[in-house]
Amino acid sequence: MQTEIRDLMHIPKIDLKAYEYTLPEDRIAKFPLKKRSDSKLLHYKNGDISHLHFYDIVGLLPADTLLVYNDTKVIPARLIFQRETGARIEIFLLQPLAPTTVIPEIMLATYPVTWETMIGNSKKWKAGEVLKGQVLIGEKELILSAELVDRVSRQVKFSWNDPNVAFVDVVQATGEVPLPPYLNRKAEESDKNRYQTVYSEKEGAVAAPTAGLHFTQEIMDQLAQKGIQKTQVTLHVSAGTFQPIKAKEVTEHPMHSEQIHVTATAIESMIKHQGKIVAVGTTSIRTLESLYWYGVKLIEGKGEELKVEKLFPYEERSVLPPVEAAFSAILQLMQKKNLETIMGTTEIFIFPGYQYQVVSGLITNFHQPGSTLILLIATILGENWKKIYQEALANEYRFLSYGDSSLLWMEKSVS
Repeated sequence: MQTEIRDLMHIPKIDLKAYEYTLPEDRIAKFPLKKRSDSKLLHYKNGDISHLHFYDIVGLLPADTLLVYNDTKVIPARLIFQRETGARIEIFLLQPLAPTTVIPEIMLATYPVTWETMIGNSKKWKAGEVLKGQVLIGEKELILSAELVDRVSRQVKFSWNDPNVAFVDVVQATGEVPLPPYLNRKAEESDKNRYQTVYSEKEGAVAAPTAGLHFTQEIMDQLAQKGIQKTQVTLHVSAGTFQPIKAKEVTEHPMHSEQIHVTATAIESMIKHQGKIVAVGTTSIRTLESLYWYGVKLIEGKGEELKVEKLFPYEERSVLPPVEAAFSAILQLMQKKNLETIMGTTEIFIFPGYQYQVVSGLITNFHQPGSTLILLIATILGENWKKIYQEALANEYRFLSYGDSSLLWMEKSVS
């Protein structure tokens, strides 16, 4: 049955100042701990806060939990070229443009590819100049070329002189780890491993889903032994995740679009699951909630393009379908098109006023003040987010990507 829709938007007024806090520079973790699971863990449930370590998480999760991981893999998206004059040009990969915008496909391309990029020192890159660099893959030496196709839109075409080598191999051999800008340091050799989850599989992210950095294979084995189920989704994290909110009206912030890939098996596991669903990281929660709204669009007859615009969830509706119906609508589309994996994009903007549809809890790090991610956290916790962050600061938690973790359960009522 199609849901009745009104052309109204139920969007609360957001005062961004209410989501600021003071984060001292020395509380930003510049480097990871020696052992992933030694990070601190703040556990919040029903108003109570406890301070533990991440290796305690096995005992905190009920046996009927379904954990949802984001299995994206960070690519070394920072490519450095040296002009003959000695000038250094840095090209940061953002979004693929040609011959395809599908990330898994372009990573396997063996012919020229074009990306939207950020370019450091672009004024030194002369019109018509092709930058070249040597790439060593095993014993094979290649030449990687970069051509500025469009300076205004920062489109760069990359080519290399071996049709047997995929773009992902070129990037892995020559690129640098794209550490977050707030770390204010160059990537080191150890970052290649540590700025990556132990379960990462699908190349394409330019930032790590950092909540997953605390997991070790040992912990994952212990979770499995307890009977805790897991499934994986893919959201290729974009650089837009670090974009500060500058718009006067928060809802006018240009939310970044990110590519999602989800298997029918993952969707089926969530439909069948009777217990709690816990998202590992804000990227997983964005994926799960976006999937729900994909299904809503299908039920509402709004076309088969799986795309969630940033404010689509805030349209006023007299009725919302249950999660099972929304997910089943996606499965029906996949069966109709004979798809095992469905791909879409989301720019979903989650801020106070949003009602979560899929998840019961979230594993996440501690985020920047006044950011889109703080708004997401406040949507889970209400005003208690301030209490939790004050507790974390008072107990010397380490913040941001390489920082400590938290396990947060949904408030029964969030205003």
